[in-house]
Amino acid sequence: MNAFPEHGPDEQWRHVSAAFEQTSLPLEQLWLRYFSIGGTMGLMEVEAYLHGLMPMPVPQRDMLAHAINERLNEIDVPQSAPYSLDPVPDTPVADPLTALVRLLEGAHRTPPEAIPAVAASAAEALGLGLTIYLVDREQHALHPFVGALERRRVPLPLDTGAAGTAFRQVRSTYARNAVHSPLWMPLLDGADRLGVLKVTARDGADLEDPELRTQCRWLSVLIGHVVAAAERYGDGVRRARQPTAPGSLLVRELLPPLTAGTDELVLTGMVETCGDLACDAFDHSVSNATASLAIFDAGVGDGRGGLLVATAVAAYRGARRAGLDLPGQAHAITGALTATFPTGAAVSGVLAEVDLGSGALRYLNAGHSDPLIMRSDGAADDLPRGQGPAFGLGPAPTPATGLLNPGDCLLLHTDGVTDGRDATGSQFGRTRMSQCLRDGVLTRDPAPETARRIVHAALAHQGGVPEDDAAVVLAHRTGTPTRRTG
Repeated sequence: MNAFPEHGPDEQWRHVSAAFEQTSLPLEQLWLRYFSIGGTMGLMEVEAYLHGLMPMPVPQRDMLAHAINERLNEIDVPQSAPYSLDPVPDTPVADPLTALVRLLEGAHRTPPEAIPAVAASAAEALGLGLTIYLVDREQHALHPFVGALERRRVPLPLDTGAAGTAFRQVRSTYARNAVHSPLWMPLLDGADRLGVLKVTARDGADLEDPELRTQCRWLSVLIGHVVAAAERYGDGVRRARQPTAPGSLLVRELLPPLTAGTDELVLTGMVETCGDLACDAFDHSVSNATASLAIFDAGVGDGRGGLLVATAVAAYRGARRAGLDLPGQAHAITGALTATFPTGAAVSGVLAEVDLGSGALRYLNAGHSDPLIMRSDGAADDLPRGQGPAFGLGPAPTPATGLLNPGDCLLLHTDGVTDGRDATGSQFGRTRMSQCLRDGVLTRDPAPETARRIVHAALAHQGGVPEDDAAVVLAHRTGTPTRRTG
């Protein structure tokens, strides 16, 4: 082992810095290598050390030297970075606390692109290999989220295979009788489906061990939160989830997480845009006592649609957060549209609230398609009341009431779902949409999967080329279904 005890850390720094110059690695790739073997200092700190601007603790210096030496060995460069003579404490392995600490410490100061290396390092503490797959915005496939040093992998389908099952059904899948079969786990941020984790066994780890499965769930929950947080401060996660057309980016950035919920109710939505311009949007929110949901359709293709619907969503969200009731929210939306577009503007939509304790529903319909409740037994109830003019065209409608029983599902949708036509001119229609919803309710599919299937069925009816934006938002009241009488 090379060491320079007579010169101490300064001499080691000079040789480590010189050895790094021989690696031909960008600093970011060196840092990923260093982090993947247990390094805990941030990219900026490593850069400062290599430039002689700040010191590094002995264990961290030696891990950095080791990362450099591994690269030099790969490219057959005889030069090496020296290690200190101080012993480096061993990192405990097969330790769930170590795995979680590695992930937390690493995620604290890493760019989004480094998350795969951080997560893989955490999994190594459990004797596991790990790969992250993220779902694209339209929920058609699972795309590998890998670091710069890893080879690219092909996307995985959502509608077939073990990975797709884990995503669709929000449950782990594992082929017990298959040799070297991976464990596929859903990757969630709360209730929002982000993708899946592929977990493989190393160092004799048993993927059927209940304790290890529990530790994997802990790790997956934390990785989900880390990925979701990273999406807000960098482009690496968004890039992995596939780019969004520039024209629809305004509306996409306004959308809430696709799924949220409590023990009593799950809210979920989805938007499929037509071309580069998005005119449909939804919003939802859940509090201690009430769930709120809304859907909007600007219905114009002249380039203003995105601005119109963004104005409506922003006004609705602001009024809701200010504590206004449904008519107050509708009035705020109309006021914002009138002020922003003095020559005239209209956006159709539905606003709704559900009491989490009783399931009591209040809603109003501003020139939009009627909401629909699918009961737990498969009976469909249209909600044709509470109607008035579109936002921007007149006073707020008077809210109507209804009831969501346990197991029931409320659906709000835009006309892009029902009005799309196939090659013969036949519309997808409310009947087909209702059947998709009924299938999801009767088979007790997760609400996000039901929303995905409705939108994708409408898209498939049009041959995969939508004529208009299509959006849905669902409120599914959980619990044991209530048997209706009479």
